[in-house]
Amino acid sequence: MHAALLAAEEAEVVNHLPMAPEAFGLVAFGALMALLAVTYAFRSVGTRH
Repeated sequence: MHAALLAAEEAEVVNHLPMAPEAFGLVAFGALMALLAVTYAFRSVGTRH
């Protein structure tokens, strides 16, 4: 088991993100705000008749 741990440490794979972690949060926040705006735009469609 000790040899397996040493092999796992040596074969460390690092996957770099395409953008900063904060950018992922900002993109997700922006997408949710856009969905909120779409939902808000259709809030009174049923009462127009």
